[in-house]
Amino acid sequence: MELRQLHYFVTAAKVEHFTVAARQLNIVQSALSSAIKALEDELDAKLFVRSTRQVRLTPAGRTLLEKAQIVLDAAQEARDSVKAVQDARRGKIGIGTVQGLSPFLDLPALLAEFHQRHPEVEVRLCQGGLAHLIDKLRNGLIDLAFLPVVDTPPDIVTRMIACEDLVVVCAPGHPLARLNSIELADIAGHAFVDFEADRGTRRLIDDAFSARRLERRTAFEVSDLDSLMELVGHGLGIALVPETVAAAWQGDIHVAEIADAEICWELVVASPAKSCDGAGGAAPLKFLELLPEVE
Repeated sequence: MELRQLHYFVTAAKVEHFTVAARQLNIVQSALSSAIKALEDELDAKLFVRSTRQVRLTPAGRTLLEKAQIVLDAAQEARDSVKAVQDARRGKIGIGTVQGLSPFLDLPALLAEFHQRHPEVEVRLCQGGLAHLIDKLRNGLIDLAFLPVVDTPPDIVTRMIACEDLVVVCAPGHPLARLNSIELADIAGHAFVDFEADRGTRRLIDDAFSARRLERRTAFEVSDLDSLMELVGHGLGIALVPETVAAAWQGDIHVAEIADAEICWELVVASPAKSCDGAGGAAPLKFLELLPEVE
């Protein structure tokens, strides 16, 4: 039993005339008659009583009409639902972020604009470290993730949102506060305030020191940017942060450039490579269209 057969049957039942039904369906009458005959053979029941002027439903036909209409309505609802998802009118989108995103991207404003354009799309937000968010992308638990990236796995694609050099920050009373330009070797011996080991910024800093065969000591490890900057401001250690973050805390801390290295911190939006062909639905692609272009 095919949807096409049920559609033909319902049309003929409503107009009670095969010729009129065939005209409405834009098919020849013989094709309609063949479809109805195949349906009757499959059900082993006569569906119409035929006369020269019209056709009338049999009791079996009336029973089938009720059920066939339910099936056709459900099929149309399924088509409409799929189209709505593909058009981003409905559906879901999962977005992961690292903490401390606000200096670089106004995510609430983007979400407000997205919601205004696609009010029926459900948005799910989560926070985590680099490895945690990459795992969620791979497992299909989120569609997009905003994160600082060190290296990009082959099954993940990224688009740059921001790119800045890391700078050294310390308390105004710290011994390094008299310097405006510092080499990595000169800060390696000082106590550091760091993010947790799975954070992208931490990995970037660790790699920079390892590349120069420099060892450093983490005195405090934190999970959020505010805690890191507050500990630095109280003289409990130094830290390396993007320039925009340092500028936001100007006055509470001292900022110095790194003289002998450019440690480039990149914020990207990441997504599974397979989603580029629309496999993840239209909602993530529509959200990406709202992101600003990096010059």
